[in-house]
Amino acid sequence: MTTLSEAAGTEGALHTLRRGLRLTPEFRAGLAGTLLLALVSTAGRIVVPIAVQQTIDKGLGHAGGPDIGFIRTAVVLCAVAVLLTALSAYAMNVRLYKTTEGGLATLRIRAFRHVHDLSMLTQSGERRGALVSRVTGDVDQISQFMQWGGLMMIVSLGQLVVASVLMAVYSWPLALLVWASFLPLAFALRRFQRLVSAAYTRVRERTGDLLAVVGESVVGASVIRSYAAEERTARRVDETVAATRHAQTRAQGLVALTFPVSELVAALATAAVVVAGTLLGVGGHLTAGELIAFLFLVTLFVSPMQTATEVLNEAQNAIAGWRRVLGVLDTVPDVADPGERGETLPRGPIEVRFEDVGFAYPGGPPVLHGVNAEIAPRSRVAIVGETGSGKTTFAKLLTRLMDPTSGRVLVDGVPLKDVRFSSLRERIVMVPQDGFLFDATLADNIRYGRQDATDADLELALTELGLADWLEGLPRGLATPVGQRGESLSAGERQLVALARAYVAAPDLLVLDEATSAVDPATEVRIQRALEGVTRGRTAISIAHRLSTAEAADEVIVFDAGRIVQRGPHAELAAVPGVYADLYASWVAQRSI
Repeated sequence: MTTLSEAAGTEGALHTLRRGLRLTPEFRAGLAGTLLLALVSTAGRIVVPIAVQQTIDKGLGHAGGPDIGFIRTAVVLCAVAVLLTALSAYAMNVRLYKTTEGGLATLRIRAFRHVHDLSMLTQSGERRGALVSRVTGDVDQISQFMQWGGLMMIVSLGQLVVASVLMAVYSWPLALLVWASFLPLAFALRRFQRLVSAAYTRVRERTGDLLAVVGESVVGASVIRSYAAEERTARRVDETVAATRHAQTRAQGLVALTFPVSELVAALATAAVVVAGTLLGVGGHLTAGELIAFLFLVTLFVSPMQTATEVLNEAQNAIAGWRRVLGVLDTVPDVADPGERGETLPRGPIEVRFEDVGFAYPGGPPVLHGVNAEIAPRSRVAIVGETGSGKTTFAKLLTRLMDPTSGRVLVDGVPLKDVRFSSLRERIVMVPQDGFLFDATLADNIRYGRQDATDADLELALTELGLADWLEGLPRGLATPVGQRGESLSAGERQLVALARAYVAAPDLLVLDEATSAVDPATEVRIQRALEGVTRGRTAISIAHRLSTAEAADEVIVFDAGRIVQRGPHAELAAVPGVYADLYASWVAQRSI
């Protein structure tokens, strides 16, 4: 299994940017028009130096005295050019913002959907906060760069080219002098970029860690308070914040080194131009207006070189973000949807078959060994065993939350790997032990199993499950808010909602990870009654932690150390010595206490 960290890689900055731009074609939409506007807005910046030069040499230096008409015309033309420059810059900004927001929206959607497509095994190898950081914070860094740094890169590059050309027109020796002053800095920045890139990659990693730690601390607030772990949690958050601050400070410190260097080079270049330009002027090779205009152009040339340090800062942060987002997109789902090539299962009771199935978690020992089992259609089967015996893994393989490392799982004679996800998720539904609910109303959570179900359909389903009295006891009926993760309901009520959701979805195979493992006896009775309705007429497989579930099943499959060691009806298994008889005797003894 490839981890997201491994997939992020350490590829070069330019290669990362090229890949990122290929994945988001919206960035290239209308690029020619944006570049044209950038050229107009950049070219407009040389109007002032030209106007100054023409005014000094031809207006003020006119043989018969100052030519007021020429000066007036030059000023008006300069004002018009500056206005056109401002309008072009505005239009360029608007176009750039629209294209970048469109591209970033596409990138977020692709990254989120890819994360969602990754198997539970891959997701569990990355902390949730870090995954969220890749879809939100890392993309935000790309957004800041594309909308500011990208714009500055376009404008600055154009400004450098235009200023260089005009400087060469006025005085090519002075133009070479300016370039010679900055070439060493340009080569140094190229090498320096590698250090900055590594530093900002660490910044993005530490930021992901920070989000993960803060998210866990907020979600687990009740546990933290229950165990008086506030100080420990605060220290953990403080340490993560400190690590993030250290990474940010180091990255910013590296970038800060370039500011004084660029200022020094700019000052030296300006001084050299003044000295050399004065000598050229004395020799008659440069007019006063041309020298002053050239100094304006040096400012236009130096400004992008100084801005490059700020752009470098944003660029490396963005590239680090790109790498982490691309790391998500490069992670190949180890549980892949066959898509159009896959098979669609017809509706009807499902038969299940495991053929010599083995499974091991990455880097760990095998947890299932050569499992062979057949489950008949419409049968109700209980899977029992000690903790760690492999029963939950069995259920995850059956619902294809994971794939076996050896052997295969078949439903209705079709290997699960060959079944389209759309068909698989419609035919097979798993109700997990925690009964996760979304922060919405009761109706919205039940309707999650079938979006077209009306309130009347939901009320009928709850009535058929024997839960009408429970619904009537809720303050707002189906409109009752359940709170984040269903915290407004008790654990048993959350499980009832999860069962109702599965019932409304009407699957042909229902996998239940023990619905009654953490509820009081009265709620257990209510849940058992609901289970009767949910499982009626369909194949049902229950991971049984309480053996009352096994008593009600048609058949019991007993796991021990990753193998099926017993199988048969509850009464038969309980009557013969073995793993099940020991489990049952222990459970009966606990109930009698």
